[in-house]
Amino acid sequence: MNLITQALPVALPTLGWAAHALVLLRRLRTARTDRLTGLMRREEFTPRALRALRHPHAAVLLLDLNGFKQINDTHGHEAGDRVIAAVGRRLAAWCKERGGFAARLGGDEFTALVRLAPEADHDAEMRCLSARLSAPLDAGIVTLAPRASIGLAHTADHPGAGLSDLLRGADEAMYAAKRRGIPWQPARPAATRTRRPSLTLLTPVWRKAS
Repeated sequence: MNLITQALPVALPTLGWAAHALVLLRRLRTARTDRLTGLMRREEFTPRALRALRHPHAAVLLLDLNGFKQINDTHGHEAGDRVIAAVGRRLAAWCKERGGFAARLGGDEFTALVRLAPEADHDAEMRCLSARLSAPLDAGIVTLAPRASIGLAHTADHPGAGLSDLLRGADEAMYAAKRRGIPWQPARPAATRTRRPSLTLLTPVWRKAS
Protein backbone atom coordinates (compact mmCIF):
# COMPACT_ATOMS: atom_id res chain seq x y z
CA MET A 1 0.00 0.00 0.00
CA ASN A 2 2.87 2.35 0.81
CA LEU A 3 4.43 1.63 -2.57
CA ILE A 4 1.18 2.50 -4.33
CA THR A 5 0.84 5.69 -2.32
CA GLN A 6 4.41 6.67 -3.19
CA ALA A 7 3.94 5.88 -6.87
CA LEU A 8 0.70 7.80 -7.34
CA PRO A 9 2.28 11.30 -7.45
CA VAL A 10 4.56 10.09 -10.26
CA ALA A 11 2.00 8.01 -12.15
CA LEU A 12 -0.89 10.47 -12.17
CA PRO A 13 0.83 13.15 -14.29
CA THR A 14 1.97 10.46 -16.73
CA LEU A 15 -1.53 9.04 -17.01
CA GLY A 16 -2.89 12.55 -17.43
CA TRP A 17 -0.55 13.30 -20.32
CA ALA A 18 -1.35 9.93 -21.94
CA ALA A 19 -5.08 10.64 -21.75
CA HIS A 20 -4.52 14.14 -23.14
CA ALA A 21 -2.48 12.71 -26.03
CA LEU A 22 -5.28 10.27 -26.87
CA VAL A 23 -7.79 13.11 -26.95
CA LEU A 24 -5.53 15.12 -29.26
CA LEU A 25 -5.06 12.14 -31.58
CA ARG A 26 -8.80 11.61 -31.77
CA ARG A 27 -9.38 15.26 -32.55
CA LEU A 28 -6.70 15.18 -35.22
CA ARG A 29 -8.20 12.09 -36.81
CA THR A 30 -11.66 13.67 -36.73
CA ALA A 31 -10.31 16.79 -38.42
CA ARG A 32 -8.79 14.68 -41.20
CA THR A 33 -11.72 12.30 -41.64
CA ASP A 34 -15.05 12.99 -43.25
CA ARG A 35 -17.74 12.36 -40.65
CA LEU A 36 -20.32 10.96 -43.06
CA THR A 37 -18.22 8.52 -45.07
CA GLY A 38 -15.20 7.80 -42.88
CA LEU A 39 -12.98 8.72 -45.84
CA MET A 40 -10.06 11.09 -45.53
CA ARG A 41 -10.54 14.72 -46.44
CA ARG A 42 -8.67 16.59 -49.15
CA GLU A 43 -6.07 17.95 -46.71
CA GLU A 44 -5.06 14.40 -45.83
CA PHE A 45 -5.40 13.07 -49.38
CA THR A 46 -3.03 15.55 -51.00
CA PRO A 47 0.27 14.62 -49.27
CA ARG A 48 -0.55 10.92 -49.37
CA ALA A 49 -1.39 11.09 -53.08
CA LEU A 50 1.86 12.94 -53.83
CA ARG A 51 3.79 10.05 -52.28
CA ALA A 52 1.68 7.38 -53.96
CA LEU A 53 2.21 8.91 -57.41
CA ARG A 54 5.78 7.61 -57.34
CA HIS A 55 4.40 4.17 -58.19
CA PRO A 56 4.50 3.57 -61.98
CA HIS A 57 0.97 2.12 -62.03
CA ALA A 58 -0.70 4.99 -60.14
CA ALA A 59 -3.97 6.35 -61.49
CA VAL A 60 -6.06 9.28 -60.24
CA LEU A 61 -9.85 9.24 -60.31
CA LEU A 62 -12.49 11.90 -59.84
CA LEU A 63 -16.17 11.06 -59.62
CA ASP A 64 -19.46 12.58 -58.64
CA LEU A 65 -23.03 11.35 -58.50
CA ASN A 66 -25.56 12.00 -61.23
CA GLY A 67 -28.80 13.62 -60.11
CA PHE A 68 -27.80 13.87 -56.47
CA LYS A 69 -29.61 17.19 -55.98
CA GLN A 70 -32.81 15.50 -57.13
CA ILE A 71 -32.32 12.78 -54.51
CA ASN A 72 -32.09 15.43 -51.78
CA ASP A 73 -35.02 17.43 -53.15
CA THR A 74 -37.28 14.40 -53.62
CA HIS A 75 -36.40 12.15 -50.69
CA GLY A 76 -34.77 14.50 -48.18
CA HIS A 77 -31.28 15.07 -46.88
CA GLU A 78 -31.31 11.99 -44.68
CA ALA A 79 -31.71 9.82 -47.78
CA GLY A 80 -28.98 11.85 -49.47
CA ASP A 81 -26.65 11.28 -46.53
CA ARG A 82 -27.25 7.53 -46.69
CA VAL A 83 -26.38 7.55 -50.38
CA ILE A 84 -23.15 9.49 -49.77
CA ALA A 85 -22.16 7.19 -46.90
CA ALA A 86 -22.81 4.05 -48.96
CA VAL A 87 -20.91 5.37 -51.97
CA GLY A 88 -17.98 6.25 -49.71
CA ARG A 89 -17.85 2.73 -48.26
CA ARG A 90 -18.11 1.11 -51.68
CA LEU A 91 -15.46 3.34 -53.19
CA ALA A 92 -13.09 2.71 -50.27
CA ALA A 93 -13.49 -1.07 -50.60
CA TRP A 94 -12.87 -0.97 -54.36
CA CYS A 95 -9.76 1.18 -53.90
CA LYS A 96 -8.35 -1.04 -51.15
CA GLU A 97 -8.56 -4.05 -53.47
CA ARG A 98 -6.35 -2.13 -55.90
CA GLY A 99 -3.78 -0.88 -53.43
CA GLY A 100 -5.27 2.59 -53.19
CA PHE A 101 -7.35 4.97 -51.11
CA ALA A 102 -10.14 7.50 -51.53
CA ALA A 103 -11.25 10.86 -50.19
CA ARG A 104 -14.41 12.90 -50.15
CA LEU A 105 -13.87 16.37 -51.56
CA GLY A 106 -17.26 17.61 -50.45
CA GLY A 107 -20.87 17.34 -51.53
CA ASP A 108 -21.18 14.31 -53.80
CA GLU A 109 -17.66 14.59 -55.25
CA PHE A 110 -14.93 12.06 -54.48
CA THR A 111 -11.36 11.41 -55.55
CA ALA A 112 -9.17 8.34 -55.36
CA LEU A 113 -5.73 7.05 -56.18
CA VAL A 114 -5.26 3.39 -57.12
CA ARG A 115 -2.78 1.13 -58.86
CA LEU A 116 -3.84 -0.08 -62.30
CA ALA A 117 -1.32 -1.80 -64.54
CA PRO A 118 -1.11 -0.01 -67.92
CA GLU A 119 -1.86 -3.28 -69.71
CA ALA A 120 -4.95 -3.93 -67.58
CA ASP A 121 -8.43 -3.54 -69.02
CA HIS A 122 -9.24 -0.09 -67.68
CA ASP A 123 -12.70 -0.14 -69.21
CA ALA A 124 -13.52 -3.31 -67.27
CA GLU A 125 -12.08 -1.82 -64.08
CA MET A 126 -14.10 1.38 -64.35
CA ARG A 127 -17.28 -0.46 -65.24
CA CYS A 128 -16.72 -2.69 -62.23
CA LEU A 129 -16.46 0.42 -60.05
CA SER A 130 -19.53 1.97 -61.65
CA ALA A 131 -21.58 -1.19 -61.10
CA ARG A 132 -20.47 -1.47 -57.49
CA LEU A 133 -21.33 2.15 -56.74
CA SER A 134 -24.76 1.88 -58.36
CA ALA A 135 -25.89 -1.28 -56.54
CA PRO A 136 -29.31 -0.68 -54.90
CA LEU A 137 -29.17 0.61 -51.33
CA ASP A 138 -31.68 1.24 -48.58
CA ALA A 139 -31.99 5.01 -48.20
CA GLY A 140 -34.61 4.83 -45.49
CA ILE A 141 -37.99 5.42 -47.09
CA VAL A 142 -36.84 4.39 -50.55
CA THR A 143 -34.38 2.07 -52.32
CA LEU A 144 -32.00 3.96 -54.58
CA ALA A 145 -29.34 3.01 -57.12
CA PRO A 146 -26.89 5.94 -57.29
CA ARG A 147 -24.97 6.41 -60.50
CA ALA A 148 -21.63 8.15 -60.88
CA SER A 149 -19.63 9.80 -63.64
CA ILE A 150 -15.94 8.89 -63.42
CA GLY A 151 -12.82 10.46 -64.89
CA LEU A 152 -9.52 8.55 -64.93
CA ALA A 153 -5.99 9.88 -65.43
CA HIS A 154 -3.27 7.20 -65.47
CA THR A 155 0.32 8.25 -64.92
CA ALA A 156 1.47 5.96 -67.74
CA ASP A 157 -0.58 8.05 -70.19
CA HIS A 158 0.67 11.35 -68.77
CA PRO A 159 4.42 11.02 -68.19
CA GLY A 160 5.84 13.71 -65.96
CA ALA A 161 2.42 15.04 -64.94
CA GLY A 162 2.01 16.17 -61.35
CA LEU A 163 -0.98 15.68 -59.11
CA SER A 164 -2.68 18.93 -60.15
CA ASP A 165 -2.38 18.06 -63.86
CA LEU A 166 -3.73 14.55 -63.30
CA LEU A 167 -6.62 15.88 -61.26
CA ARG A 168 -7.43 18.45 -63.92
CA GLY A 169 -7.40 15.76 -66.59
CA ALA A 170 -9.59 13.46 -64.52
CA ASP A 171 -11.95 16.35 -63.76
CA GLU A 172 -12.42 17.20 -67.43
CA ALA A 173 -12.87 13.52 -68.30
CA MET A 174 -15.49 13.13 -65.55
CA TYR A 175 -17.62 15.96 -66.93
CA ALA A 176 -17.15 14.69 -70.48
CA ALA A 177 -18.49 11.30 -69.33
CA LYS A 178 -21.44 13.06 -67.67
CA ARG A 179 -22.25 14.97 -70.86
CA ARG A 180 -22.06 11.80 -72.94
CA GLY A 181 -24.09 9.74 -70.51
CA ILE A 182 -21.41 7.06 -70.10
CA PRO A 183 -19.96 5.65 -66.86
CA TRP A 184 -16.42 6.86 -67.30
CA GLN A 185 -13.86 8.42 -69.60
CA PRO A 186 -10.06 8.55 -69.64
CA ALA A 187 -8.29 11.88 -69.50
CA ARG A 188 -7.06 13.24 -72.78
CA PRO A 189 -3.37 14.06 -73.25
CA ALA A 190 -2.54 17.53 -71.96
CA ALA A 191 -1.70 18.82 -75.43
CA THR A 192 -5.26 18.16 -76.66
CA ARG A 193 -7.13 19.56 -73.65
CA THR A 194 -8.71 22.98 -73.42
CA ARG A 195 -6.69 25.22 -71.15
CA ARG A 196 -8.36 25.56 -67.73
CA PRO A 197 -7.25 26.83 -64.35
CA SER A 198 -5.23 24.27 -62.42
CA LEU A 199 -7.37 21.98 -60.28
CA THR A 200 -6.00 21.35 -56.83
CA LEU A 201 -7.54 19.68 -53.83
CA LEU A 202 -7.12 22.84 -51.78
CA THR A 203 -9.19 24.89 -54.22
CA PRO A 204 -11.72 22.44 -55.69
CA VAL A 205 -13.75 23.35 -58.74
CA TRP A 206 -17.53 23.12 -58.31
CA ARG A 207 -19.23 22.81 -61.68
CA LYS A 208 -22.28 20.73 -61.00
CA ALA A 209 -23.94 19.40 -64.11
CA SER A 210 -26.19 16.82 -62.38
